[in-house]
Amino acid sequence: MAEVLKAGRGLELRPLNLRDARALFALVETNRERLRRWLPWPDANRSVLDSRAFILRVRAQARLGAAQSFGLWWKERLVGIAGFVWIDSANRSAAIGYWLDQEAEGHGLMTASVSALLRHGFRTLKLNRIEIRAGVRNRRSRAIPLRLGFRHEGTLRQTERLGDRFVDHAVYGLLASEWRAR
Repeated sequence: MAEVLKAGRGLELRPLNLRDARALFALVETNRERLRRWLPWPDANRSVLDSRAFILRVRAQARLGAAQSFGLWWKERLVGIAGFVWIDSANRSAAIGYWLDQEAEGHGLMTASVSALLRHGFRTLKLNRIEIRAGVRNRRSRAIPLRLGFRHEGTLRQTERLGDRFVDHAVYGLLASEWRAR
């Protein structure tokens, strides 16, 4: 199982546990409308049991080395989720995904979280490449990789279905050699 990652600003990234299910569901419920705009899964999380199932699934993926998800804990409360949504060990690459409670925005928490994931990915997991994908119109999510030195590698057209529409994704990549050179 993944370790607890310190991200500064009083922020910790902790592997999700079943005891986090109620807090996770409450956070999704509070942010459902705004999450739905950019993510495909909010309507599938309709109860604490759904949050428990998600946690069991990501813990199983972590045991297999296929992904790692962390709860973002700030000021003693869960404020979001971030992690490696997939890890390809053979090619030493991974993708980071994230979302944050609206009330926690504007404090640099997601930039700090992704920075902690980069350290963990490049140092501990020995990854060579990390990518982030974000809806092309999702300016807040796209700002994170740009702020952290990722390169815009291209755009995937109509790659994700959100409700009744398809959205394009901007793809950003960062190599271990580029991260070390900063």
